[in-house]
Amino acid sequence: MSGWTAKRFWKTATVEAAEGGFTVRLDARPVKTPAKRLLVVPTEGMAAVIAAEWDAQQGIIRPDTMPHTRGANSAIDKVTPLFDAVVDEIAGYGGSDLLCYRATDPEPLIARQAAVWDPLVDWAAQDLNAPLAVTAGIIPVAQPPAVLARLRGVVAGHSPFQLVALHDLVAISGSLVLGLAVARGRLSADDAFAVSRIDESWQIEQWGADEEAAETEALRRDAFLHASRFFGLCG
Repeated sequence: MSGWTAKRFWKTATVEAAEGGFTVRLDARPVKTPAKRLLVVPTEGMAAVIAAEWDAQQGIIRPDTMPHTRGANSAIDKVTPLFDAVVDEIAGYGGSDLLCYRATDPEPLIARQAAVWDPLVDWAAQDLNAPLAVTAGIIPVAQPPAVLARLRGVVAGHSPFQLVALHDLVAISGSLVLGLAVARGRLSADDAFAVSRIDESWQIEQWGADEEAAETEALRRDAFLHASRFFGLCG
């Protein structure tokens, strides 16, 4: 016996102002999250994109084609009630930031990392007041507790909706600095993703691309760019 699937029942998805922001209605019925909370998002632009996702559904509803709706659901149902835990998870990347771990050889890779990553580490020190220690190799380097506390404060300054996007920017890149650089407009999402893949790009230059790895890389890049767009819609 096949499982039950939701099907389109509405004619039009519309955006309406609501207490705390904007909501989406399917004809007269307001959209709710999986936890049955009213879906209220911070900006009209985000609500319009979500409404378009619902309007694009034909026949059976496919949540996998509705990334902005899923992001809003996560912000409301998961991040808001677990705000401090989510902040801790994201801020934790500051203790092992990708940009702080450099190659020990060959020299051209060392130089490439330094040329691209050093300005971002400097930016974190100056703009975020978070001077991070940099090391060569994979042995963990302890970051100053005061620096980690300041980075946590920066992360905690974001809304639950922004944290949904920031989480993916940081987790996909492996770098809290890169995630915050995108969030603050220091780097474009395209540039930040490329910066996070310096080691992988070097390997491809030396040995060639692997088709399966390239497909995985494309999916990661798409998810990274979507996270940046979602952050921008938060207002």
